Parts: sequence; C-alpha cells; structure tokens
Amino acid sequence: MKLLQAEGIPENILALTKIQRPLYVKHPMMKFSWTRTEDTDIMEWYNIWLDALDSFGRLYQGRDIAEIIEVKALQLLKGKDQDLKLHLEKVLKSGDYSGFQAECLTDTWIGKDRWAFIDLSAGPFSWGPAVGGEGVRTEASLPSVEKTIGSASEISEQEAEDRLQDAIQEKFAVFGDKEHQAIDILLAEIDIYELFAFKHCKGRKVKLALCEELDERMRDLRNELQSFEGEEYDESHKKKAIEALKRMESWNLFSDTHEESQNYTVARDSFLAHLGATLWGSMRHIVSPSVADGAFHYYEKISFQLFFMTQEKVKHIKQLPVDMKAINEGLSSLMVPSQKPMFSTHMLPLSEDPALAMAFAVARRAAAVPLLLVNGTYRKTVRTYLDSSILQYQLQRLNKHGSLKGGHAHSRSVLEVPVFWFIYSEPLFLDKYFQAKALSDMIIVVQSEPSSWESHLHCNGHSLLLNLRQPIKAAVAATAEHLAGLLPLHLVYGQAHETAIEDWLWSVGCNPFSITSQGWHISQFQSDSIARSYVITTLEESIQLVNSAIHLLLMERTTEKTFRIFQSQEHELVNKYTYVVSLWKRVSTVTGELRYADALRLLNTLEDASKRFVDQVNATLALLHPINCTTERKVHMVFDMTTIPAFLIVLGCLYMVLRPRRPKPKIN
Repeated sequence: MKLLQAEGIPENILALTKIQRPLYVKHPMMKFSWTRTEDTDIMEWYNIWLDALDSFGRLYQGRDIAEIIEVKALQLLKGKDQDLKLHLEKVLKSGDYSGFQAECLTDTWIGKDRWAFIDLSAGPFSWGPAVGGEGVRTEASLPSVEKTIGSASEISEQEAEDRLQDAIQEKFAVFGDKEHQAIDILLAEIDIYELFAFKHCKGRKVKLALCEELDERMRDLRNELQSFEGEEYDESHKKKAIEALKRMESWNLFSDTHEESQNYTVARDSFLAHLGATLWGSMRHIVSPSVADGAFHYYEKISFQLFFMTQEKVKHIKQLPVDMKAINEGLSSLMVPSQKPMFSTHMLPLSEDPALAMAFAVARRAAAVPLLLVNGTYRKTVRTYLDSSILQYQLQRLNKHGSLKGGHAHSRSVLEVPVFWFIYSEPLFLDKYFQAKALSDMIIVVQSEPSSWESHLHCNGHSLLLNLRQPIKAAVAATAEHLAGLLPLHLVYGQAHETAIEDWLWSVGCNPFSITSQGWHISQFQSDSIARSYVITTLEESIQLVNSAIHLLLMERTTEKTFRIFQSQEHELVNKYTYVVSLWKRVSTVTGELRYADALRLLNTLEDASKRFVDQVNATLALLHPINCTTERKVHMVFDMTTIPAFLIVLGCLYMVLRPRRPKPKIN
C-alpha cells in the first residue's frame, strides 16, 4: 500500500531520455544503413554512461536492499512501461506474487524504439529449447572478444608460453604425417605468431619476453621468405612468398610505436566475419523479419469481438478472472498509425449454451507429453488440450447461424476479429503446447488457473515458466500473426533450406514475440513490419490486377474496324494506368523513408485506382466484342491470271455435258 499511495517519482539516473545519445543524433539510420562512427563519438557516449553509473553508485551507497527495491518499484509504477506497470499494480493490489517471475538475463536486447544492442563483453548466456531444437543460444553464438582478440587482463609469461604451444600443436595437427612444402610450413608458423602477437603482445603495458623472442623469429621468417625469390624455386612458391612479405610489411605487432593503418590479422578477420554474420542475423530477425504466408489487408478500423467462454455463468464481466485493461492495451498496441481499435465483449457460459458446450467437448483432447528438464530429470505429463482445427470447425458452424457474428461482418473499412477466450480451471493448452493460436478467421486463447507452468524452454540453466493465468502475451502475439503475419522472433525463412529455420539469439526484448521476457508491448521494429505487411499485400494485389487487365487487352484481336473505337478509349486507359504506376512509385518511396502513416493512407486510393483501370479495360473490351463477333456476309474472291484458264476449262466441260444432242432416226 505504501508503494501505491506514493506520489513522488524517484529520479532515474539511468533513464535513456536524460542522456544524450550522440550515435543516434548523428546517425539516425533512416534507411537502416550501417554507419561507421568515429572514436570521439564512442568515447563521448562511453563517458556519459560511466558518469551515470558513478552517480548511480553514489546515490545508493549506504542504503539497504529493501530501500533500493522500493525505489526501483516506484520508478516502474510511475514510469512509462505500461505492460510492467499494469502487471505490478495488479500484483500489489492482490498480494498474490505467484505469477511474478524473474526476467531472463541476456546480452542482446530489442528496445521499444528502432534500436537494439549486443554486449560482446557480457555473459556467458544461453537460452532456447532445453532438449532438442536448433539454433539455440550458446556461449559461441556471439563473437568472443576475449577468445578472439584477447583478454582485458594481461596474462603471465608462463600462461603465454602455454597458449603459444597449444596454438602450435593445434595448427600443425592439421598437417598430420603427410609431407608438405617448406613454404606452407612457414606460412602456418606466420599465422600462429600473428594471431598470438595480436592477442597477447600488442598494446600491453608490461611487454612479455616471449613477444621479443617472437619479434626476432619473425625477422628470420622474413629473411627465409625473401630467399624464395631465387630462380630455383617454383612460381607458385614465389607467389606465396611475395604475398606473405607484403602482408608483413604493414605489421607493427611487437613494437610500441603508434600505427595509423589498421593491421591485417587473422584474429581481426575472424572476429569481423563472426560479427558480420551476427549483424546480418539481426537484419533478418529484427529489421526485416519473415512473415507468415498469406494476404494481409489494411483496414481503417479493427473490431475485436471478445468472446469469454466460462464453465459457469458469471453475473458481470468485471467478475471474470481477466485484466480487461491489459488486454485492451495489448491489442491496441498492434494498431498502426491512422488505425483505430474497437472492442466488443461477450460472455458465453458453456452451461447455458449446449451447442457451444458440445463444440468444446468435441475439441478437447488429452495427450502424454514427455518432458526432459534442464537438470536431466525425465517427467511425463498428461496435458489437456483443445484441437484447434476441430474447435475452429465447430465454431464456424455456430457462426453460420449468426449467433457469433458482429455488426461489422461485411464492412469494407472495418475488419472484424473474433477472439474466443476459453477460461478453464484445470491446465489447458491449444494443440498440446500453445496458449493462443491464430487461425484463418479467428483467434483462440486458453486460460487456466496455474500461474507457474514449467515449459520446454530454458534460460541460463533454469526452466522458463509460463503464466497460464494471464495469457495476454500469447494472445497479442497470435493477434499480430492474424492481422499482419508476424511470427516469433526465433523463426525466419531460410533460402538455402526453402523452409523456416530457428535462431533463438534474437528472441529477446520486452515484446510478445520473445521467450526471455514477460512483456507484451510490440517494439517499433515490429510495428514497422505490420505496416510493411499491409503495404506489400496491397502492392502485390494491385500489380496482379493491372497485369491481368493488360493480359486481356493483349488477347483481344485487333482489326481495322476496331481501331477507331480503341483509339477513342486510349486516352482514358493511359491516364488511369499512369495514375496507378505513379501511386506504386509514391507508396514505395514513402515506405522506404519509413513514413508508414503516409504510405497507409495511400493504400485505399491505390485499390480504387487499380479497380478503375480494370473497369476501363472491361468497358473497352465490351465495345470491341460486338464488332469482332459480327459475321461478314460478303464473299471475297481473288482473281489472277491463273484463274482465267481454270474458268475456261470448267465452262468447256459444262458445255460438253449439257449441250443439246441431235435425235437419232428410228429404223423399223
């Protein structure tokens, strides 16, 4: 009660809004292009955060843990984080902390705006499926600064010698017992010394004696490489030696002098390759993620028809064990600019609706699900679940009678989204594993009593728990898939496999598509994906519609008589086609500039313009068809010099056959 009654908001020193971000100010990344920052920008950003951390330490110095937790809870209650704020308020008012779980600690994060970060110096962390599955987050998922470039703490002489020997044995173990050329052995030795020097010699405060020995050895190797320039050696060996010498010219790994140019090293190359692959994965999973197959149209209004199915009758909707404010907040967060949500709630007790009770009973199933926990314990659980396909079929039958239809079922500007929310006392799932599922014409959500249900996922050695009592996060994710085809963050389309593949590295952030957090508000990246899904669907359908109309014109037979009629319609056809093409270009340009609100306003105009062009084509064809289908009654005969003898021969034959004959006299 003390937290709820508090009026003042403690100052949050680590709030991002209070700290200038020079990287974002100077590089807004309007088109998601990777930008290179200068060292001065990074140092400025680093110093600001270092000062903030020092201030944070001084502020809480001498305070006990309970007081620090109280201050942080007040910051969350009075802050802008709506989903966590609502959840915390409900927990404090009820006094039930059973569903309040610790967040999964990660080294990657997706913010609510267009930003994400990777902490390469943190960890190790791991999350994903506990047993089975692919693409799980492991210690090797991100490039390791310590293993690739070198540890922040300097190693001793003995440790340096041991690591050098290990590197030599690992490198030359590849050669085996086979005979190799001297040049190949020299190049392998250079690689080893180069990698070791970059990690343990360059930039050290106290120089190792081993580094000085390696520096002398590298001079000897340079002399040996120069000896390969003689005529007695093979051309391929000479080429390898020359390339190695050029590579060693810019080295300054063992000296303390400053070097302006960046050194080419095996370690740096390996590190940047891994980092590039990680950034490419972030583009695939965050900036432009894959979406479900289907057409997702833009509507100005979304009407959510919420049907709450209970076992027994409830007098008022406020008595339902659901947080209506949180549900409305979560579903409203899926709206793009210029889109408005509408909500309509209905209570349907199974005890008073025999048809609905029959649909629920027919779809209910039970299955034995094996579960292998993180600690190696095997457990077999019997789960009660609803078969979504059977339940969808039964609900569609009820919908045909009109009992489940809303008032906007046939509106062009309003999309009606039926959400069937089943509230059950015992643990209940959808298709064995899910709390919510998006189907072609509806969304199904199941809610049950347990607040901590052990899942098949884990994070940092601990099982992730599902709150079956509050399936808001699953409901928002299923609704996003139904509206715009958004998928969980770990799923992406693999072009090499031509199917969906999993990568759990980016299943992070306080959003409904992440497994490592309980938040359910979508980020700006995901809001952009929803808008792009609407834009792509409208563009594809418009292009297909215009192409089909042009194909009809191509198939129409042209004649001299239809030319004038077509010429009279040509001006309108060209104008309407040009207008559609200009809308295509405008929508594409505005979308590329991330002005999704302006792009969405043009979608209805583009649909109408495409339909007007098709209508104009059909009207033109309707004028051409009567002329092309008219039967010509004139017989066209072609005369030339070869037809005259033919006519004479035919006339001669007719004369011989039809000429009158002289009667013969009769002799008695």
